[in-house]
Amino acid sequence: MTPLKIRISRLSDATQDVPLPGYATEGSAGMDIHAAVAEPMTIPSGMTVLVPTGFSMEIPTGFEAQVRPRSGLAVKHSIGIMNAPGTIDSDFRGEVKVILTNFGTEPFTVRRGDRIAQMVVARYERVQWEEAGELTSTQRGAGGFGHTGTTTH
Repeated sequence: MTPLKIRISRLSDATQDVPLPGYATEGSAGMDIHAAVAEPMTIPSGMTVLVPTGFSMEIPTGFEAQVRPRSGLAVKHSIGIMNAPGTIDSDFRGEVKVILTNFGTEPFTVRRGDRIAQMVVARYERVQWEEAGELTSTQRGAGGFGHTGTTTH
């Protein structure tokens, strides 16, 4: 299978030392995204910051890039992404930035080149709504929020 080619641009010569997004292993679905902070950035407990990555992309129409949290940062430091997954649309040409939130009790410091998130490129479909007076019925119906099964402890 031929990989999808996406144009990517570093925003400055000053970010040449920051890796572009890349896959860590052959089976990785997500590409690591690295911080392009000029100086270490500390995120106090309970706070959210916008972390620069130093690149922009030209995503083809019909695709999006989803920015997702890294499990290691989540489990070890309680660092997540407030709007996960964050969507980068095909017509956006600005710098990709990651909205990191410190859900933990201790400050967390982001350093230049740190892996701060992962990115998955995905195809999407645009829809056209067809308004209907009523919808077809299903066995589940309107049940939700735990309706499909019970949890036993």
